Amino acid sequence: MTLEKRDYDAVVVGSGPNGLAAAILLQQNGLSVLLLEGKETIGGGLRSAELTLPGYIHDICSAIHPLAVASPFFKQLPLNDHGLEFIYPEIAAAHPFDNGAAAILKKSVEETAKLLGADEQAYLDLMKPVVKDWPAIVQDILGPLHYPEHPFALARFGLKALTPATLLAKRFKTPEAKGLIAGMAAHSIQPLTNIATSATALVLMALAHSDGWPIPKGGSNQIANALASYFISLGGKIETNVYVQSLEQLPSAHAVLLDVTPRQLLQIAGHRFSTIYKCQLERYRYGMGVFKVDWALDAPIPFTAQECKQAGTVHIGNTIKEIADYEQQIWRGKLLEQPFVLLAQPSLFDPSRAPQGKHTAWAYCHVPKGSEKDMTEAIENQVERFAPGFKNTILAKHTMNTAQMEIYNPNYIGGDINGGAFDISQLFTRPALRLSPYKTSAKGIYICSSSTPPGGGVHGMCGYHAAKRVLKDIFNH
Repeated sequence: MTLEKRDYDAVVVGSGPNGLAAAILLQQNGLSVLLLEGKETIGGGLRSAELTLPGYIHDICSAIHPLAVASPFFKQLPLNDHGLEFIYPEIAAAHPFDNGAAAILKKSVEETAKLLGADEQAYLDLMKPVVKDWPAIVQDILGPLHYPEHPFALARFGLKALTPATLLAKRFKTPEAKGLIAGMAAHSIQPLTNIATSATALVLMALAHSDGWPIPKGGSNQIANALASYFISLGGKIETNVYVQSLEQLPSAHAVLLDVTPRQLLQIAGHRFSTIYKCQLERYRYGMGVFKVDWALDAPIPFTAQECKQAGTVHIGNTIKEIADYEQQIWRGKLLEQPFVLLAQPSLFDPSRAPQGKHTAWAYCHVPKGSEKDMTEAIENQVERFAPGFKNTILAKHTMNTAQMEIYNPNYIGGDINGGAFDISQLFTRPALRLSPYKTSAKGIYICSSSTPPGGGVHGMCGYHAAKRVLKDIFNH
């Protein structure tokens, strides 16, 4: 088949990790690709800036990147040659408790298990099989629903992963082990009683034990910069400050890939879609939002538990009951005064993030979709609870509520950083029930955002799979 002449073979709209991944794969296959970004700089959720004071580099959105180093596609790319360097904290994550103890997640399964005391064997029984099977199942987990390459390994994982996190936690006796599971599962941004919330916990712990939870040296923008540099080295073209609101703005191309969520997809291309597909997109559900705080600090956060001072990530929520209750109430649209807080402290490991002797920290909590309530005090009180004296170290702060998050990145509808609710009803059918979730009902138009499988996270696999579909459908690759 001979294709008619167009300005480009493909146009990709949006330069988040998925847009960049899609553009790279298409360019690798000899196509001419134009990547468009609405903002002044590329990156989507991969941007860093001096949000508080000069010399203090903060990650505006994502900060810790286990999925970036585990991504089967990113692993193939020579990103080190394009300036990307990862730093690996000795402790991936710590979870402090009111009694001064902390559960910790380390690279070694055995070390992590041993520190859980009475739950040592239970942790080994849970995680050793998952870690052993991980290389065989990662490609299937980070992809659309299909017949797996290793069905028995995936089935072993699925038997554990499809349970609610509250049920998975019942394997353990100690508050430390139960709390560790709860903190991991809460990354799913939904009630821990929901089906398949265990999957998030198991994946995050498997990532820690296999590839680690690293920090990009210099800021998360370095991931985007490396991807863009590699794309350009292949002959790709990037244009910024081009905010696409309709297909008519685009140059002619055989394929258009949109790194947007269903709401923007309808605005940009809805007039080309079938009635059934439009109805499915209109019914797509967005999840809870986030409220985020960045701090410039005069000193490291003075956590009572020493392990927290060595961790890249700290989960602040105490017991599984506190965390589960908070996430349940947020899901119902209510706010509590003791939020579950996800905190990152990159300057402990990357001195380039702050002036000598000073530090940065990054934290967010989940809030009802669209909530504009200021959660700064509630978040700071939670940190102070486990790190007395923390507030005295604050030099400056920067906050973002759900509305500000959406202004910053239009994909964050109502502050939802996952591109849509990630519960079981949308786990495999995002954004619509179709043979290929990346292919819209209009010829040549595809969606490649986190609103498609495998969902949120800096892994690029949504873009990778969308580009694979384009190559098959249009270019017979």
